[in-house]
Amino acid sequence: MQPTSPFKTIGIISRPRRTNLAEVIPGLLRWLEERGVTPIYDPETASCLKNGALGTTRRKIAEESDLLLVLGGDGTLLAAAREAAERAVPVLPINMGSLGFLTSFTVDELYPALENVLAGHATINERVLLLVERVNAGQIVTQQRVLNDAVVHKGTLARMIELELFIDEGFVCRYRADGLIVATPTGSTAYSMSAGGPIVHPAVESILITPICPHTLSDRPVVVRDTSKVELRLSETADSVFLTLDGQTGVPMQRGDRVRITRAPERLKLIQPPNKTYFEILRNKLKWGEA
Repeated sequence: MQPTSPFKTIGIISRPRRTNLAEVIPGLLRWLEERGVTPIYDPETASCLKNGALGTTRRKIAEESDLLLVLGGDGTLLAAAREAAERAVPVLPINMGSLGFLTSFTVDELYPALENVLAGHATINERVLLLVERVNAGQIVTQQRVLNDAVVHKGTLARMIELELFIDEGFVCRYRADGLIVATPTGSTAYSMSAGGPIVHPAVESILITPICPHTLSDRPVVVRDTSKVELRLSETADSVFLTLDGQTGVPMQRGDRVRITRAPERLKLIQPPNKTYFEILRNKLKWGEA
């Protein structure tokens, strides 16, 4: 049977060392090939096969695929999202882990979800990304897109740091805290939520700014429109201070660094379960209403 949708090549990106992958991958590849779909996959996926296949880089997979199938947890999706968003490739996330706010399809829903996608009935939800730039002496020294958040935080020393927050070049306030989280609505259910930030629906066009353990209890989370330009400046030396991007990339900050954060021009195309609402997913993941 030939696919009835434009998804003729499907790239597979998997979580490393996930034991149940070996039970899924061989049958999945046969299933796709029987339907005239060409699968390409990363080394993590290839490690589950016995044919000696090596796989290819995630960047190349995103370049050559019409759809990315992500098998793992939210961390795997965050890593794949940057490649997918830059190339406008839709992502179908399958939760192979435990919690997974973003990977909202279960393993049992894998084949029904693929059938739905190949039939042209995918429900695609667009998610905002942030463009994060670390600037020093007017030069961009670090640049990355994030789906969840950018965090400026202290290192191993048990002391607070001082940060100045600017919105659209206007001074807002000075924080004394363990750090500051700048998150998307998608990231509102990640580190920001753990730090006391609000849960924000992905359709709300906003950027969340959440202090981590602020010294002044009146320093509360702030939500601004996502057309705002957010800038963080260290008020003191940058010793043992880090910029962490989506919880995966950590960059030591240097004296004179500024972190500029704006809405990225790209958006992630995330395929969602057609019969599950955002709040149903939240209710199940957070166990709302359970004793």
